[in-house]
Amino acid sequence: MSVQFGIDRLLANADLRKPLENKRVALVAHPASVTTDLTHSLDALIGAGVNVTSAFGPQHGLKGDKQDNMVETMDETDPTYNIPVFSLYGEVRRPTAQMMASADVFLFDLQDLGCRIYTFVTTLLYLLEAAQEHGKEVWVLDRPNPAGRPVEGTILQSGYESFVGAGPMPMRHGLTLGEMGHWFIDHFGLNVNYRVIEMAGWKPEGSGKGWPTDRIWINPSPNAAALNMARAYAGTVMIEGATVSEGRGTTRPLEVLFGAPDLDAKAILAEMQRFAPQWMAGCLLRECYFEPTFHKHQGELCSALMIHAEGPHYDHDAFKPWRLQALAFKAIRVLYPDYDLWRGLDFKYEYTNDVLAIDVINGGSSLREWVDDPSSQPDHLDALANPDEAAWRNDVRQHLLY
Repeated sequence: MSVQFGIDRLLANADLRKPLENKRVALVAHPASVTTDLTHSLDALIGAGVNVTSAFGPQHGLKGDKQDNMVETMDETDPTYNIPVFSLYGEVRRPTAQMMASADVFLFDLQDLGCRIYTFVTTLLYLLEAAQEHGKEVWVLDRPNPAGRPVEGTILQSGYESFVGAGPMPMRHGLTLGEMGHWFIDHFGLNVNYRVIEMAGWKPEGSGKGWPTDRIWINPSPNAAALNMARAYAGTVMIEGATVSEGRGTTRPLEVLFGAPDLDAKAILAEMQRFAPQWMAGCLLRECYFEPTFHKHQGELCSALMIHAEGPHYDHDAFKPWRLQALAFKAIRVLYPDYDLWRGLDFKYEYTNDVLAIDVINGGSSLREWVDDPSSQPDHLDALANPDEAAWRNDVRQHLLY
């Protein structure tokens, strides 16, 4: 049985659309918001007679044209339908009263990567909070979590909330956005008219291990170019808090553990195998070289390690991207004790102040401290993460829809 995403079920079932009759409808979407035949959700909904009166674009924009992080998108008017397109990553990140006045029901149709730091998660929370304030409905048109059900990472600590840290959840959360909405409502005590148009036929432990094998992958953001990236992202995103390159400015960003002109990938790989080989399971690592055309180390030849969480060597249950990335950092620190690994306080990650980017990303300082502590061992990081992972699984069990 092929998988039907939420948008496909809504379009195929007039009864599901009936509550939208005589309502003004807004759509939160991006380039991956498409139907099974790759029609964009905005076109498909209007074509089905839904009264779409506004659209919203998250980080990277409705068109997905903003390449780097922290590049803002401005409001505009859709040239085809003459409706406002509001940016939720421009002058504001929380929907304003004017934006919320543009519709009665807000359809949220974003493809997620299954990682807390991917900002669409926080955009959903902000929309739910605004809907509560203004008495609006929110429907999530559910889509798969391409990283599947596995959970990994320490839970974000109080005081580290940000646009990449909506609440106390681990890095790899294992939920769909429809399920995440239920958790947000429960955890934050929200009173909002919320509905999930569930997928049909999606099995998190099915053959695609999260991503249906019969669906085309479309970048939900410019650097999410492949399913391999989606699987690795809960680890590789941490490189945004480091001075080494995450591969931006190449054709395979966020699919490497590091890249730098002054590091020896072969030596780092050997140290990783010595220090914690158990964290390298489920994928293959390959030495490679690249020269970024922009971003960190632009124009310099970088030695790197490429992750291959795909093909016959991929083991979905064994692959632990958060620990794998931590291990790469640790190996760099062991071999290069004085290496300037972390970006400084002058780099204000996602508009935060006085917090190192690596700590913003991880929702606390524990991972960085583990990397920098010469006496730390793998079981020390496991002792931090294992209880948090177990607690999260228990916390969200009641919200699982699939």
